[in-house]
Amino acid sequence: MLSQEITIRVRYAETDRMGFLHHANYLVYFEQGRTELLRSNGFTYRTMEDQGFLLVLAKASVRYRSPARYDDELTLRTSVIRTTAVRIEHRYEVLRESTLIAEGETTLACVDRDGRLQALPDWLQQLK
Repeated sequence: MLSQEITIRVRYAETDRMGFLHHANYLVYFEQGRTELLRSNGFTYRTMEDQGFLLVLAKASVRYRSPARYDDELTLRTSVIRTTAVRIEHRYEVLRESTLIAEGETTLACVDRDGRLQALPDWLQQLK
């Protein structure tokens, strides 16, 4: 299984009034994880999109276990768990030190510039 870890520090602007990382920012972090996973394998979203392959979010889920706070240093582990001809599924684990504080999954579908489903590029289907 293809996997990549990155470190993210919670910024003040990402917290809510209670001082916790706002729940919507986990999805932003997940996107950052996908971007860096792709980059670590020699590819970029920009190159893929320039070639006419667009990935759109079809499904997302997050399970929150413990809050993150301003200035926490988090580890985000992003893994490809499944690919099909037109979809790619990722799993995410957000850790503070060794404690799992959130986990999630996303499904992305590959579309063309008109929004019609199309096959993932061969090189992306092979990233498993």
